[in-house]
Amino acid sequence: MSILQAIVLGIVQGLTELLPISSSAHLYIIPWILNWDIPEAFDVALHFGTLLAIGIFFFKDWIKLIKGGYEKVVKKKDSTDGRMFWYIVLATIPGGIIGFILDKFASDILTQPVIIAIALIVMGIILYLVDKNAKSNVKYENMTLKQTFLIGLSQALAFIPGVSRSGVTMTTGRLLGVSREATAKYSFMLSAPIVLAATVFKLKDFVFTLPFFIGVFVSFIVGLFVIKFLLNYLKKGSFKIFAIYRVIVGILILIIFFMR
Repeated sequence: MSILQAIVLGIVQGLTELLPISSSAHLYIIPWILNWDIPEAFDVALHFGTLLAIGIFFFKDWIKLIKGGYEKVVKKKDSTDGRMFWYIVLATIPGGIIGFILDKFASDILTQPVIIAIALIVMGIILYLVDKNAKSNVKYENMTLKQTFLIGLSQALAFIPGVSRSGVTMTTGRLLGVSREATAKYSFMLSAPIVLAATVFKLKDFVFTLPFFIGVFVSFIVGLFVIKFLLNYLKKGSFKIFAIYRVIVGILILIIFFMR
């Protein structure tokens, strides 16, 4: 793998992981189109880069969450941060287990270009329809256990490239009446435990070369900018533009596949 490939894929990861357009789909399709031979573990490494971006951007939030979670158990002190910490923990478990099973036993089937294209198109349409018709009554601090658990459960589908972890969790959040900005923030926070677990699981497969570190660094830097952009954009904007993008990319993948 060259440095140029690492930079390109790092930029792609930083842009697509945090937007509801599926980073995994792009990280599979771009090497497929360009005939690049990219180690499978590099995908996880790039996800670690955006995980660092989430950790740095929401550093104060994570400190409050961890402190609140500790105080809720040890000191029996109730707080929004304490509730949200344990909501994230509980929401991560089922999604992680189901996703692990799908990744282990169906990854070869799920990474086919046609499957990826269909997932992009279908989820794009669903995202648009749900976001257009959903109410925005619930703020981040008012999310319930039921809402957070269902959002966490939905992220199991993200192991199908093209679905998108942020896409499916944001869609579920909107379906449950959570505001766009709140569902985006919760989606970012919710992704951290599973990506961290995947990084630890794949750590033995990492090849620590210069392209490896450059790719992770690039995805980290781009990810920081994308988080800030999306949270500001969703204060007034909708998910429509991302839904349209998904459908267009999905159609292009199908065209390229059948032309080949």
